[in-house]
Amino acid sequence: MTPRNANEYVTTDLAIESVVKDKAKGIEYEERDEGGFSVAVMRVKDGRGAETVGRPVGNYVTVTIGRPWLFDDEQTEKAEELLSREISALAKKMSPCGSVLVVGLGNRGLTADSLGPGVTDGLLVTRHIKYRDEDLFRSLGQAEMSSFSPGVLGQTGIETLELVRGAVERVKPDLVVAVDALAARGVDRLATTVQLCDTGLSPGSGVGNTREAINQSSLGVPVLAVGAPTVVNSATLVRDALSLAGTEEISPELEAVLENGRSFFVSLKESDVAVTELSRIISRAINRAFRTDG
Repeated sequence: MTPRNANEYVTTDLAIESVVKDKAKGIEYEERDEGGFSVAVMRVKDGRGAETVGRPVGNYVTVTIGRPWLFDDEQTEKAEELLSREISALAKKMSPCGSVLVVGLGNRGLTADSLGPGVTDGLLVTRHIKYRDEDLFRSLGQAEMSSFSPGVLGQTGIETLELVRGAVERVKPDLVVAVDALAARGVDRLATTVQLCDTGLSPGSGVGNTREAINQSSLGVPVLAVGAPTVVNSATLVRDALSLAGTEEISPELEAVLENGRSFFVSLKESDVAVTELSRIISRAINRAFRTDG
């Protein structure tokens, strides 16, 4: 049996973990510091770039903020402000953003998968106010915003895409913001990194449970995806350890072990407080991003 390369066991939803930082054809990549936080921007320009990094053509922004569950009020404020600017800048390139539908994907009953529902809990929804009291709506200085959490297929028996599509057809937003928990390659990324992209997302892809993609093609409106990693594949952890040890090929014996363990995912021991705090920061950042009063 031919030994397999350890890279075959890498599972990640983060563009920054698959980026080629040299001058790969079809890719632009840059990093910058923002008040102690890191912002990395990858632009996949064409099919060559998409093939290189395994991502659709589009823009990917990765904001590394650190551990929000350890933040003081000042750090929290800075993280919210930075995320709001990045969300606003990307959204304005995609849509007029007069009407926004935020979809919180995931299972509220599972801590590591509850990021999306947690974000929707903290949003300032205004669509109902606009249609009942327009003067009050204008005084709020907020875009028309609605939100919902569709749950997961195992809870509803309905594909998430179908539920989101139904809401889009009814609400007719200019932009959909889809929020979901992701899988990372490294444990240092867990609950410390937020990824934004204008290509939509495939719920569950990072844990091998991919549902139909939620993107502009499937919904008919632009989709801005906001995600943060909350789990790491156990096989990916082993692969990285082997790589650090200089091992790039997997023996048949080790392959059998990795295959048996590929359904296991590791989360932080502080996962409950980490996801709660990160959800709060993201929800407030989205609220700020769609202010209309400057």
